[in-house]
Amino acid sequence: MMPTAAFSPRGESRTPWDRVLVTGGAGFLGSHLCTRLLDAGAEVDCLDNLCTGRAEKVAHLSGRPGFRFLERDISEPGCADALPGPYDLVLHLAGPASPAAWPKRPVDVLDTGSIGTRTALAVAARDGARFLLASSPPVRPDVRGGDVPDDADPVRPHSACAEAVRFAEALVAAHAGAHGSNAGIVRLFTGYGPGMRTDGTGTPAAAIEQALAGQPVTVPGDGSRTQPLCYVDDMVDGVLLVAAGRSVRPVDIGGDEEPTAAEIARLVIELTGSDSPLAFVEDTGNGHAEPRPVTGFAREIFGWLPSVTWQDGLERTVAALRGRPGPVPTATGEPTESRAVEGRAVEWWT
Repeated sequence: MMPTAAFSPRGESRTPWDRVLVTGGAGFLGSHLCTRLLDAGAEVDCLDNLCTGRAEKVAHLSGRPGFRFLERDISEPGCADALPGPYDLVLHLAGPASPAAWPKRPVDVLDTGSIGTRTALAVAARDGARFLLASSPPVRPDVRGGDVPDDADPVRPHSACAEAVRFAEALVAAHAGAHGSNAGIVRLFTGYGPGMRTDGTGTPAAAIEQALAGQPVTVPGDGSRTQPLCYVDDMVDGVLLVAAGRSVRPVDIGGDEEPTAAEIARLVIELTGSDSPLAFVEDTGNGHAEPRPVTGFAREIFGWLPSVTWQDGLERTVAALRGRPGPVPTATGEPTESRAVEGRAVEWWT
């Protein structure tokens, strides 16, 4: 299906939505989406239970006209009643970034993927809004060795995240098929940029943090594993272009450049001017091939093209981390709707 509105997400035209709900909006991508939507003229309700990300990601939006922060769990009873709307678009980003982010909370993961998605769908249906689920890529067998991924078995370690993703996608597809809901799915691959997490091994931001601190920059395995990187501005463009359409079919959004881990680490050291050495560590990828986005549908139907090279994106991310302000002071008392609070936010991806 073609997009329903002529919409350029980079600010050349006003957003086609007057009011938007972003669940998991205090996460890495969520905060960038909230900012872009506000800049384009939309009012934004940012919902987050502050569970696995940092709330300073939306601190810069505090006090901006049209922005509300709501500290709530989308999977808790009564959450829909606290979201009066009416909304024109519901972006459902709430969910686990990775199994490592939720090591001891499988029930919460499953509740978010099931109850949380059902609640977000209900809010969109109530208001006649476009609904878009931000999902993560399915884990596929390693084409090199034919291994079966661990999450093929729903009771094996770390399978809760995969089962939550699968159920959420199935629920969205069922609503679209059975009820004619204007609901779609966007599968987000490795995104990076200012505001991303720095506490994960092998991520660009973690490498930048290590280099700026003069610590060894860790590289998984022998450094040859490639990673399809997508700069956050390009990822935001893709999400909003898909949101502006009526596609039900899942749409992959991810980078088409695949630098190796060693190439990323070496460029980080160069950009930071650091004397940090490379430190090759155990590759915890369990032999699985890094998922690759298939972006032909996004390009042909939605006109999405990533425009930031991985080298330029790393340079921008280094500059942002180098000038990052200190931690946001801890909030006291009950959180209000109009401010960000210290805590951690929820997002599907790293």
